[in-house]
Amino acid sequence: MDAQQLAGRVAVVTGGGRGMGRAMALALASAGASVIVTAARQSEEIERVAFEARAASGEERVLPMLADVGQPADCARVVAMALSRWGRLDILINNAGRGMKYVSERFLAEPTRFWEVEPDIWRMIIEANVNGPFLMARAAVPHMLAGGWGRIVNMSMNHDTMRRRGFSPYGPSKAALESETVIWAQDLEGSGVTVNALLPGGATNTGMIPPGLPQDLRATLLPADIVVPPLLWLASPEANGISGRRLVANRWSPDDPVQALEEAGWSRG
Repeated sequence: MDAQQLAGRVAVVTGGGRGMGRAMALALASAGASVIVTAARQSEEIERVAFEARAASGEERVLPMLADVGQPADCARVVAMALSRWGRLDILINNAGRGMKYVSERFLAEPTRFWEVEPDIWRMIIEANVNGPFLMARAAVPHMLAGGWGRIVNMSMNHDTMRRRGFSPYGPSKAALESETVIWAQDLEGSGVTVNALLPGGATNTGMIPPGLPQDLRATLLPADIVVPPLLWLASPEANGISGRRLVANRWSPDDPVQALEEAGWSRG
């Protein structure tokens, strides 16, 4: 893909302060897009991403915003900012989410049975991982439809992990997100707006992993930026017509990008 192929495009990356969100936001900016990065609470990380992007390009391409994707008013405010500042919104990356560390810091070693999960924690994770993408997409899609083009990318995970013992409610939340992906893609068929799921393809070195993980296991984690090349392809005109699919990043190749695509369902992965 050309270095500035996304010039003129406007993107929102939720949860863009660290890990995959940070990597994707910086990559979109490097490809010429203007980007809003959000965080629910702490502004320091997203401000750092904006600084990094400005240092790399010399331009103000990344705008940090505090916004909770579980709040409809915050989602509307993010979209309104994109329209006010740049006059459009083309790309939505639903990356913000909460993982199993909120259930237990030892979730990898000591699975928590579903009835042991505190209801407030269950609701918090579902709010971020299921309701948040819906609320952001609901706010963004009318403007994408008006422009006749758009990309929604929902960050997902391996099907085996969705069904892993002790992974309630994180696994069910991502299964719901893939259902949203399939349904939204059908709702938007023929509109020029596509909806796809993107996943690293394995355990990834992000804030979802508890700090106490042994170093030998941490060394096996995928890097957070593994999702960048397939994301940029999905965001490009080369992926026009690709919708309702899941793209597995560690299977992706620029020589044959379609080989990493699966139907968004329960086929494999």
